Amino acid sequence: MRTKIVAGNWKMNNDSLATSALLQELKRMNQISKARMIVAPAYTQLAQAVNLLKDSSIEVAAQNMNAEVSGAFTGEVSASMIKGVGVSIVIIGHSERRSLYSETDKVLTEKVALALHENMEVIFCFGEELSHRKSGQHFEVVSHQLKTALFDLDASLWKKIILAYEPVWAIGTGETASPKQAQEIHAHIRSLIHQKFGESVSSSLSILYGGSVKPNNAKEIFSQPDVDGGLIGGASLNANEFMAIVNAI
Repeated sequence: MRTKIVAGNWKMNNDSLATSALLQELKRMNQISKARMIVAPAYTQLAQAVNLLKDSSIEVAAQNMNAEVSGAFTGEVSASMIKGVGVSIVIIGHSERRSLYSETDKVLTEKVALALHENMEVIFCFGEELSHRKSGQHFEVVSHQLKTALFDLDASLWKKIILAYEPVWAIGTGETASPKQAQEIHAHIRSLIHQKFGESVSSSLSILYGGSVKPNNAKEIFSQPDVDGGLIGGASLNANEFMAIVNAI
């Protein structure tokens, strides 16, 4: 059975006080969850989050990492630095990293390779722009993003991969892919993985949906057969909303 996962990407939000308050609330509320639960605070709060959650089943992920091991990259953070504070999960390829910071397929491929070399777990994000969806290119775009970054991996490494499909047109816009649209593209993704890596990999791979998931739509989206949870943005900053989404699994 595939692992159900709900991950909260906090983006550039929550200082130390807000982080402490939110995590304490999530710990108090996390009693009945059937899903694996992950939070991704800012770099400056990673060590704090790890410490606050050490007696909890809630896990901590980093929002990004550099593709280089070390060097003259002012303001950047390496895989070993992330691991050094007790974090072994990293989000790579988020649409905001692609669009705002011009991260290319080549850079993302290098990041994935380094993270896996460091024995980290990767939440790999991908998805189409609105123009791609309207022109019917969304399957082609998604296939290209996956094949470029991940299809040269050995099948054994896929146990360290979580996929997160995020239609760019639905991130922070209030627009959400319909459950039918989500299932259609998730089934396509799983079929691609099956064709390349076989049944064992494709059937055990968790594929998350990201894009304006809220308490009022989470259950219907998560009930689709190829949707294994969500990568949640804004709603993950509110303990009640995030737990409602987690418990929709």
